[in-house]
Amino acid sequence: MHKPLLALAFVSALLVSIANAAEINMRPGLWEITTTSGLLRLVPQIPPDQMQNLMDLAKQNGFDIPPIQNGAATSNTCITQEMADQKNLPGFYQNQLGCSAKNATRNGNTYRLDYVCASAQLKGNGTAEGTLTSREGFSGRTEFEGVAQGVSVNEQADVSGRWISSSCGTTKPPQ
Repeated sequence: MHKPLLALAFVSALLVSIANAAEINMRPGLWEITTTSGLLRLVPQIPPDQMQNLMDLAKQNGFDIPPIQNGAATSNTCITQEMADQKNLPGFYQNQLGCSAKNATRNGNTYRLDYVCASAQLKGNGTAEGTLTSREGFSGRTEFEGVAQGVSVNEQADVSGRWISSSCGTTKPPQ
């Protein structure tokens, strides 16, 4: 049961972190993204062999599971100048777990989008919304209702981000 719920938590984190990448005033460079949710608080209860299976599944779908402590997952992402200059939300996540964005809107420093997931692993609808609080910070929230690998899910996640450096180092931009 933990496997599909944890996968959904990571999809939510991905959607919000990528949605924030579209803000025109966002500073390019390395960003730290922190996601908190009830599902992530369950991670310590997952047996190590099942956790390894989750990490393998995530890698097969093109992303790594970030470190999780105290109900929060923290990861880094690289925002290029081109991404920071975009006026529309990018669709980086559209192929990941069969999710796509719809009705993306931005008003000043706030954004909102609906997303639909329609794959064998994940079916349902959700929203992502947030605010760029400065050129170097944002906060947001995702909500999802649907079915993850046969298990009904109704989950929310809070996401925040902070700019760390103008250099991304070895961290590559999302694709």
